Amino acid sequence: MKKKRSIVDNRRNSILEELRANGEIKADALAKKYQVTPLTIRRDLQWLEDNNKIERFYGGAVLADKETASVDEVDECKNMIAKYAASLVEDGDSIYINTSMTALRMIEYLGNKRVTVITNNGRVFAMKIPESIQVIITGGELRYPKYAMVGNFAQRNLGKVTVKKSFLGCSGLTAEKGMTTEIMNEAPINSMMVKNVAGAAYILADHTKIGVDSSFVSVGTENITHVITDEKASEEELEKLRERRIKVIQVKKQ
Repeated sequence: MKKKRSIVDNRRNSILEELRANGEIKADALAKKYQVTPLTIRRDLQWLEDNNKIERFYGGAVLADKETASVDEVDECKNMIAKYAASLVEDGDSIYINTSMTALRMIEYLGNKRVTVITNNGRVFAMKIPESIQVIITGGELRYPKYAMVGNFAQRNLGKVTVKKSFLGCSGLTAEKGMTTEIMNEAPINSMMVKNVAGAAYILADHTKIGVDSSFVSVGTENITHVITDEKASEEELEKLRERRIKVIQVKKQ
C-alpha cells in the first residue's frame, strides 16, 4: 500500500511540475504519458484542484493563481542557479547539458566564452545561440513534452565523448536514492553524462526538487559530488547530502 501511495504521489508531483514548465496540460496526453486510464488522470487532476494547485477545464488544466505566484518564485531560483553554474564554465570547456530547463538556461549566461555544449535537449533549437558557443546534439528518439533525445542512438553517441564538466537538472534529489527522473529513458543518458566527465559533474536542483523522490534513479548518491541549489532548500535534507560527502552550493539572491 505504501509503495502504491508513493507511485500516486510521484505522478501527481510530476503532473504539477509539467504544468509549471508548460502552463497547460491535456488529460489525454497525461494518460498516455503515464500509461494509466483517463479516469486515473481525472482523479489526479481532481485531487490537485481540491488542494488549490490547479484549475481544471474541459480536457485539461492550468495552474491556480496562487500556484502561479509560487512558480514565479521558483523560476527566479532556477535563473540564479543557472547563472552561477555558468560562472563555473571556463573558456574552452566542453560541457554536457541534459533535458533540464535550468541547465539549458546556462547558455544565456555564458557570455562570449568559447564553449562546446553537448546536449540531448531538443529545446535548444528554439534558443538564440551566441557565435562563440558550439552546440552538438546527441540525436536519438525525440520524446515529448520535454523534447528529450533518448534511446540507443543517443547513448552510443555519448559513449564516444568525454567532456570537462557536466550540468544536469533533475526531477528529484535525495540522500537515499540520489538524482531521480520521471522519464525512464532519460536515466541512462543522465548516468552517462556523469560518468564521461574529466572534471566535475554538477547536479542543479532548486528547492522544490530537494528531498523529492521521483520514479527512476539516474545517478546514485555514491556518484554525486556537487549539488547547486538555492537558499530556500530544506537544510535538513541538505545536511543529509553533506553527510554523504557531497559538496552543496547554495546560491542566494543578491
